[in-house]
Amino acid sequence: MKQPPLSLYVHLPWCVRKCPYCDFNSHQAGDAPAKKRYLDALLVDLDLESARADGRVIETIFLGGGTPSLFSPAEIGRLLGGITTIFQVADDAEITMEANPGSVECGDAAGYRKAGVNRLSIGAQSFDDRQLQVLGRIHDSADIVRAVSDAHKGGFENINIDLMHGLPGQSVADALADLESAMRLAPAHISWYELTLEPNTVFYARPPANMPDDELAFEIQVRGRSLLGSRGYAQYEVSAFARSGSRCRHNLNYWLFGDYVAVGAGAHGKLTVAEGILRYQKPANPLQYMIDVETGADLGRAVALSASDLVFEFMLNALRLNDGFAESTFCDTTGLTAAALFAATSGARERGLIARADDAVWRPTDLGGRFLNDLQSEFLLDSA
Repeated sequence: MKQPPLSLYVHLPWCVRKCPYCDFNSHQAGDAPAKKRYLDALLVDLDLESARADGRVIETIFLGGGTPSLFSPAEIGRLLGGITTIFQVADDAEITMEANPGSVECGDAAGYRKAGVNRLSIGAQSFDDRQLQVLGRIHDSADIVRAVSDAHKGGFENINIDLMHGLPGQSVADALADLESAMRLAPAHISWYELTLEPNTVFYARPPANMPDDELAFEIQVRGRSLLGSRGYAQYEVSAFARSGSRCRHNLNYWLFGDYVAVGAGAHGKLTVAEGILRYQKPANPLQYMIDVETGADLGRAVALSASDLVFEFMLNALRLNDGFAESTFCDTTGLTAAALFAATSGARERGLIARADDAVWRPTDLGGRFLNDLQSEFLLDSA
């Protein structure tokens, strides 16, 4: 088993308002979120995580949330300065920060670029102002245009726009219009994903009316992927479309079962060590997280993954990739054998959901790609 590339995830947990579809570990900021106290805790946590990294080079950094852009450029600069002091960070590291377009949610783009962020991911979700209201967003379409323009002017060449499809009452034409609006802003990357009603969200408890049925949702996907491809945005993952050279390296490391250390409330980490592959999670509540850091409490015991866990977690991620995965990648990152892979995939192969090419690359079939959740669930109870 080889050590894969190492990334760093930092969770910044506050939002102006919780969106009704969101199941992430995000919390309403209120009038005065304890940002300085939280940053102090992050820097202590980062110092502790450096022991887990054990001198390995950090290849990518992702500041996620929540809404990281609620933190000022100076605060983000302090955080990134601490990271580069504590860890060995690659000279060409991809450093992503999530931002929302609303005027109260996004600081000066040039300031973030100067602080060290080199990839900005802007949570647009839709360019339809009516849909934005349904989704509980506090920005409008003009805010999106302004935020992306400011990012370009601020020196960002690597910009992602997050968009949703399958929205309440959305037609094919509506979904394609959203994509056209996004592409006019010339981002390097577009994340275009379907709205799903996740447990523990407002939308799950009270589903919005007029959600597209399966056939309409599928037609939106097919037409949208074709449009994106025709404009130079190549699909490389279920929801990810990039211009040449602009694939998200951080997410690719996740999808190819790479390693990542993690700090912040609710952050998850995964590491390959001599004893096996370990996973851990920090306390989810921001206040409890800060208290635990300040008092020196245990921030989360690392647990070794079983063979069946390894198969499921690998497949959950790698099957999302259009290019599939090399058999050698599975063996190198899980420590399992090719025979274990063949055994684990027997049911999916019999159902025509996955296939192995002559070059030992595994991919979902067309059927498996359309019913990806069914394919991934094939590995839930397998024991390799």
